[in-house]
Formats: sequence, C-alpha cells, structure tokens
Amino acid sequence: MHSTHGSARITHPVIHARLVTITMASESELQDWRGDALKMEAAVAQAVVGQKETIHLINVALYARGHVLLEGGVGVGKTTLLRAFARATGGDFERIEGTIDLMPGDLIYHTFVDADGRPRIDPGPLLRHGENLTTFFFNEINRSRPQVQSLLLRAMAERTVSAFGRDYRFPHLTVFADRNKVEKDETFELASAARDRFLFELNMPTPSSADVRRALVFDPVFHDADALMQAVPAAVIDAARLNEIGAAIQRGVSLSPSIEKYVLDIWQATETPQRFGIEIDDVDMERLILAGASPRGMSALVRAVRANAWLDGRLHALPEDVHAVLLPALGHRVFFTPVYEMRRHEIAEALIATMVQKIAVP
Repeated sequence: MHSTHGSARITHPVIHARLVTITMASESELQDWRGDALKMEAAVAQAVVGQKETIHLINVALYARGHVLLEGGVGVGKTTLLRAFARATGGDFERIEGTIDLMPGDLIYHTFVDADGRPRIDPGPLLRHGENLTTFFFNEINRSRPQVQSLLLRAMAERTVSAFGRDYRFPHLTVFADRNKVEKDETFELASAARDRFLFELNMPTPSSADVRRALVFDPVFHDADALMQAVPAAVIDAARLNEIGAAIQRGVSLSPSIEKYVLDIWQATETPQRFGIEIDDVDMERLILAGASPRGMSALVRAVRANAWLDGRLHALPEDVHAVLLPALGHRVFFTPVYEMRRHEIAEALIATMVQKIAVP
C-alpha cells in the first residue's frame, strides 16, 4: 500500500479486481434502488401537495439514515406526510404527543386496569411494533421533559432501548420530531447535543401556491387523511433494506478532492466565518459564533450530499448537492452566542446563504 493525499490506497491486484467487481455490481443495484426511491417520493407527493422540497429532503434523510426535526405551523400536514412515508416504506408508524407530564416510561410501557379489574402492563409506543417500527413521530418534543428527550436520543443514536431486563432493537427506525414554535409556556428547548442528533432540521411551510391552497381547502380528497393513505402505494421500498442500501450509497458515491476541500472550507466557515469575508447585516461576526459544526455534523452533511447525488442519478457529488442540503444539515448545528440566539432562524439562513456566495466553489 502507498499513501495518496494522506489516505491509504489498496494496490494489490487481486484485491483491486475484487473491489472493481463489487463496485460494478453495486452500481447496477443502486440504479434499481433509485427507481424505487423516486417512485416512493412521487407517491408521497400525490398525498401531500405543495411540499415537494420537504418530501425530497425527507427522502434524502431516509437513505442517508438520519433523523429529522420538523418545524411548521399547526395543521400543515406533518403527520399525514410521515404516515405516507411510513406506508410507502412498508414499515410501522407510531406517534406520541409531547406533554409536560410525559415521563420516560410512557415511551416504554402503558399501564391500565383491564375489564376484570386487574392491573396490566402493555408495551408502549416504542416497543409495541418491535423491529417493524420504521417511523416514529414525536409531536411537540419541546413540551416533554429533558429526561424524556434523553431516552429518545438514545433510541435515535443506538436504535435500542432497555426495558424489562432486556434490550429492544429498532434497526430500521427513523425518528421525526416537531417543535412547537408558537407557545413557549411549559416547554423545554432542545439542548445543543440533542439538536445535533438530527440529520436535518426542516421547515414545513404553509403552501403559498393559490392552486394548492384552493385544493387543500375545497377538495374533499384532502379532507380525509385515512383515504389519502389508502391512495399511497404500500411497501414501494423494503424498509428492512434501508440500512444496506444507505451503506451502499455511501460507498458508491464519490467526492472529488475539490469537493472535499469545499466541505472542509465550509466547516472552517462555521467556526470562523470572518476568515472567508462573511458578513451579515447588524451582526458582529467576531461575537456571533459560540461553536461551529461538530465532526458528527460534518459527517452527516457528507452522508446527505452523497444521498442527494444518488437520487439525482449520479455516483459523484457536485457543489449543487452540497448546496441542496447545506441549510437543513448545518443550520441547526452552528451555535450562536446568547445575544444572537433569539434571531437564530434568520441569522442561520443568512449565514449559510453568505457561505455559498463567499466560499470558492469548485
């Protein structure tokens, strides 16, 4: 072996030939899997109109094997969207509401008195579907106590929880959480470590198109969520293979040295933006950044870049792939000093947009 650009390269001819064979086989499989992924995206878009970008980015997150933090007003269709994805992936869907009195055990078990007056304990929302649980939606996560959030973080990070003296595994689990942005009483904001566990933070806006608004209000098709779900084809993809497919995407999509340098420059810019001439109106750039993106955050960005390139039909990443996922992957991972934290959403968008303008694109 010899080193090129600081990384080891395998040159043994027999091993090299085997790797080439594996790569060629993977390319064929990747094309087939991509067709299924695009069918799923189209199927969900039929049930949830006016959310094309959000649907695409959730698809990216599924194949990058990351969790998603959703933001959006009440009644924009978040639950319907996630139920549609769960149906199209063929896995089981579960939802829980965040409340001030929710306890960690409420995720694990449910206690009640049966018809005979005897106490019963049944599996809670995390356990009742076993390994078939693929989509877990935690609505208004910031209404739940930090202890509850902590348990969910373990399930996200390890896809396991301990209960009743054993470990329960959820190998195909993707967690979606929603934050209540309107009411601040009796809420517990997510800590930085918790936010960093989410691959994406996505805003799900109220549709602005006049035609979409008219359809959502006046077309009875969109008034019955259960009927909408029946219109979504079931099991378009195999949820049990998402980990395998996601790993193949990460192996199969390449990043050129120039793209790698671009990503590393972006990382540096999240720490010291002024080094790249990045300025934001009414912001003291010397006092803005408390902490830049973490290594985990940058790794998540690269996973998303590769998944986006694959969904676009390429096995090599372009700057456009970086730009497509930059704000949802890093906007919540750059931490501002307290004086600017109240303007987080506005400043994060401006910071990412200015990075794209100022950092030299390959």
